[in-house]
Amino acid sequence: MSLYNTIYDVIVVGGGHAGSEAAAGSANMGAKTLLITMNLQNIAQMSCNPAMGGIAKGQIVREIDALGGYSGIVTDKTAIQFKMLNKSKGPAMWSPRAQSDRMQFAECWRTMLEQTKNLDFYQDSVNGLLFENNKVIGVKTALGLQIKAKTVIVTAGTFLNGLIHIGEKTFGGGRAGEGASTGITEDLIKIGFESGRMKTGTPPRVDGRSLDYSKMTEQPGDEIPEKFSYLPITTSLKKQRSCYLTYTNPEVHEILKEGFDRSPMFNGRIKSTGPRYCPSVEDKINRFSEKERHQIFVEPEGWNTVEIYVNGFSTSLPEDIQDKAIRAIPGFKNVKFFRYGYAIEYDYFPPTQLKHNLETKKIENLFFAGQINGTTGYEEAAAQGLMAGINAALKTKNKKPFILKRSEAYIGVLIDDLITKGTEEPYRMFTSRAEYRTLLRQDNADLRLTNKSFNLGLASQERLNRVKEKELKTEKLLQFIKELSVSKEEINPILEAKNLACINQSMKLYKIATRPQLVFNDFKNIEKLNSFIRENSIDDEIIEQVEIHLKYSGYIQKEKNNADKLNRLENVPIPSSFDYSKVKSLSYEAREKLNKIQPTSISQASRISGVSPSDISVLLVYMGR
Repeated sequence: MSLYNTIYDVIVVGGGHAGSEAAAGSANMGAKTLLITMNLQNIAQMSCNPAMGGIAKGQIVREIDALGGYSGIVTDKTAIQFKMLNKSKGPAMWSPRAQSDRMQFAECWRTMLEQTKNLDFYQDSVNGLLFENNKVIGVKTALGLQIKAKTVIVTAGTFLNGLIHIGEKTFGGGRAGEGASTGITEDLIKIGFESGRMKTGTPPRVDGRSLDYSKMTEQPGDEIPEKFSYLPITTSLKKQRSCYLTYTNPEVHEILKEGFDRSPMFNGRIKSTGPRYCPSVEDKINRFSEKERHQIFVEPEGWNTVEIYVNGFSTSLPEDIQDKAIRAIPGFKNVKFFRYGYAIEYDYFPPTQLKHNLETKKIENLFFAGQINGTTGYEEAAAQGLMAGINAALKTKNKKPFILKRSEAYIGVLIDDLITKGTEEPYRMFTSRAEYRTLLRQDNADLRLTNKSFNLGLASQERLNRVKEKELKTEKLLQFIKELSVSKEEINPILEAKNLACINQSMKLYKIATRPQLVFNDFKNIEKLNSFIRENSIDDEIIEQVEIHLKYSGYIQKEKNNADKLNRLENVPIPSSFDYSKVKSLSYEAREKLNKIQPTSISQASRISGVSPSDISVLLVYMGR
């Protein structure tokens, strides 16, 4: 079947993390999908650090997995280290993170995509879009092909008019060693889209054989590592590679300052905004001048490579300054560079131009996902890609969009933040952005989302059965603990060991287990409990669910009640293209913002910055009429 006469259901432009998840998502939903990328060897390339997950990002990877995406599976299969971050805090903050083997990661993604039905590949550069009657109908390529499609998803990463900066040198490119993509931005601006520029950076890569690890602190993985995917097709790591921690110092800072006059960040050549929460090293010492040191994480790029990623030393300073400064970091005295750090500027499109399904408001059937929407990070990109892939496939079948609420997933928070508030700097997900983070834990993403994924046709029956079994066994163990009476002889030795008040008579274990100082493991010698766990084949995952319920059920219920109140406002719709300028009792700023964003519900309107509670009251009265 020729590219010239095929009409695809979905064309995905770009093969990064967003593009890969988009292609997998739409193809697995039965849509005939074409993935077009400039280089098929670089599918799902880890352009920056060789890691997936982290604070709030780990929750997103678990959600992608629960929805039937590939990121969790690929990470598990290619991980070299696993850590659960924030374990000293409450479970809402626990965040899984894995170091990956960079080369294996891309290879595994490519293999999984090639084994996905309904998915074709084509290597070429897309340099334009085809439109007809305010709809997208396909793409134009650098080789002059016009390929038709019912829907198009643009996931161009940092390639749209990408510009690389190292010191006073500037050259076009989307990533080191790869050219920029031109034409798409110009086509979109021509039909009225608003665009902007953003900046991101990457650190040097160095030869691990030239480092002195005795001057650094070893950072091993967890003693009992977990994994990302809820499926049994992946297993936890049996061996791991360590990372290492070292620090900058005043000498390093002084050397870096020597290059400020040649820095594209400070001499005006870079005019766009960089990521606030992942600043370059020169930005850090400029903004936090009172700090004498900054952390440097020394991260291996894989099992069998000596290449090291110098996390924390992202920079676009001249090569001679990079070279001189890094040698003053403990352990780096004799360092050999594989590649210098650089900054990259690229086009993005303010995401307030999108609907909740990631389709553009201006052009029907055109979807944006990833850094084109102003985000930073593989996980944020992959989540948007999966949601765009699902929604593009649904659009071709004339089905309702699939939208996650803020109370249902971090992915829901991410997309709602982008399209409701927009972003003027690279957006990164944090637990603090989610008002319902006790509900949106990394341990319960399968319970929250698998059923939705199954209804879409993405999650398998096996996956759904595993979730139902988890729910059933959790409830069963919880019920047993509520009904089990324990004697003072069984419990008092446990309480005494923890310097807690003893009991005078038998009591339900549930009441004792809710004491904050006790953990489930403290009850391991209660024979009736142990017998129940053995007889019902209850694993650590179920025990974790029960323990979280015992300690946090009050908080969880409170958040559920708050979410229910907000969801009632979600059910107060606002007609599309409603003219807010007619509602004179709204503030001027509210009228302006509401007309620009065109929220679909009162709840979304309430989250727009500049729209006050009194404006919402006015709208509620108005909609009531």
